[in-house]
Amino acid sequence: MSSSNITKGIYLAILTAFISGFSNFVNKIAVASIKPPLVFTAEKNAFVGLLIIGVLIATWKWKKLKELKRREIMYLFLIGVIGGSLPFYLFFTGLSQIPAITGAIIHKSLFIWVAILAIPFLKEKISKLQILAVLLIFAANFIIGGLVPFKFSQGEMFVLAATLLWSVENILAKKILPGVDPDIVVAARMGIGSLILLGASAIIAPQALSKGLLMTQTQWFWMGITVVLLFGYVMTWYRALKFAPATIVASVLVSATLITNILSAIFITHAWTGIMGIQSILTLLGVGIFFLVAKRQQPAQKIAKVVVKK
Repeated sequence: MSSSNITKGIYLAILTAFISGFSNFVNKIAVASIKPPLVFTAEKNAFVGLLIIGVLIATWKWKKLKELKRREIMYLFLIGVIGGSLPFYLFFTGLSQIPAITGAIIHKSLFIWVAILAIPFLKEKISKLQILAVLLIFAANFIIGGLVPFKFSQGEMFVLAATLLWSVENILAKKILPGVDPDIVVAARMGIGSLILLGASAIIAPQALSKGLLMTQTQWFWMGITVVLLFGYVMTWYRALKFAPATIVASVLVSATLITNILSAIFITHAWTGIMGIQSILTLLGVGIFFLVAKRQQPAQKIAKVVVKK
């Protein structure tokens, strides 16, 4: 994997983090407006699934479906189940049972599980500088959330299970992205996932689902914003995974908390604390180190190419 591709992947991961930060902020408002959370998530994911199917049709990428191998089809199905359906149910069900800060801290451990899986299954290597970057970004989030006692409650275990499933999705996606168009992977994730979520909603909350499209103007407004943000998130995230190591992408995504906190300071609390300033500095340092490592590798790779040509 070339350094230029890694740099491109980091840029895309930062863009994904920005979108995720906005999405986290907006979802707090949207979930309160559209209930229950499972039905809201199912409908939101279904709308995104329809959008990406529209993209496949408009760009003629649907023709590439015929070229998929059996192994790739199996991976796409697993991504839809493991990444696009079950973890959403577990996450939002668990989140309704525990404090939001506890859920956020558990979810932010995603990059740890991705790294644990990426090293043996993807043969990814992490340099000392990259480890430092990961620690800085994690510390940035830790000083906001603090030490949250883990009680092993059902809600906590649900959120942890969702986080572990999303980490597995990262590995599965990374496995097939070199040969499968990212838009097809997104379509599988959102299409298959939303069908399963809608089925679960029909069983768990049939009345709420039947009234799902009978929303007020305000509810449609929030639904529209969350759909656009989720669409942007998955489109940039899978492209980031295509170009950069899964460990780097997952680590950079943790910086989304910084964006959420900035938005909260502007629109909710109207205050910027010293702790938030420290968080900002640590996050920027962590992301900056990732860029530094990628840039340092680039000259060496260019020299190697010149030597090979000679």
